[in-house]
Amino acid sequence: MEVYTLANGIQIPKIGFGTWQIPDGELAVQSVSYALEAGYRHIDTAQIYGNEASVGRALADSNLDRQEIFVTTKVWNDKIGVEDTRQSILESMDKLGVDYLDLVLIHWPNPAASRDSLPWQERNALVWKGLEVLYQEGKIKAIGVSNFMVHHLEALLETAEVMPQVNQVMLAPGTPQKELVAYCQDKGILLEAYSPFGTGTLFENEEAAQLAREAGLTLAQLALAWSLDKGFLPLPKSTSPENIQANLAIEGLTINPQAIEVLDQLQGVKGQLDPDQADF
Repeated sequence: MEVYTLANGIQIPKIGFGTWQIPDGELAVQSVSYALEAGYRHIDTAQIYGNEASVGRALADSNLDRQEIFVTTKVWNDKIGVEDTRQSILESMDKLGVDYLDLVLIHWPNPAASRDSLPWQERNALVWKGLEVLYQEGKIKAIGVSNFMVHHLEALLETAEVMPQVNQVMLAPGTPQKELVAYCQDKGILLEAYSPFGTGTLFENEEAAQLAREAGLTLAQLALAWSLDKGFLPLPKSTSPENIQANLAIEGLTINPQAIEVLDQLQGVKGQLDPDQADF
């Protein structure tokens, strides 16, 4: 699989397998196992998904060398300090059955639970310090953030010793987030695109469906090709073996600039949740 190279030199496969909303248990094990069999080498999970143990079972069952698989998890909103961040990551490693993680992200920048007690700027600085410590110890190969807008990144960079290498946000046709993308690309921060199908709302869009027919692609392939064209790293999720395979079979696919422009401006596709207004 083709790779991007992060700012610190770490290579990351250009397409990842997302596990959000895949419940812990046999379905998660089977889905990740099939993704690995199909050729995925980048698995994305998170503490809040509750499926790290199942992802770990699939990794162990794959018989692939650990170095062949890029594993990401994310620190949840209830972590507010250096030590609880560190302990939570060590717990995640234990659940996943790994002795290092390829990438760890701060999941959200402004948790509702701590808004009244601790400014988000201070909370993020403390959690980031926890990530930096493990990064410097070699327990984490790369560190980054998720759902951070420009003002969150600017605040984090005031105290960060290590520049975030990744920002994972909602990026899909109709949600190009151009200002944020330009800022991150200027800083050398790779954009990962979660929910690259707009949490399924793209499949209800007839304009996008017509573009896919004209290009001879499925709608999912069209969206993933759009993402790769922009230099994003898409994280499609599926529990269907057929769709898991189809989502991976897009390397080398291109779409014309006119279609890209139309996809940028699609209406009715679910967009990024405002992280400063989220109720969690």
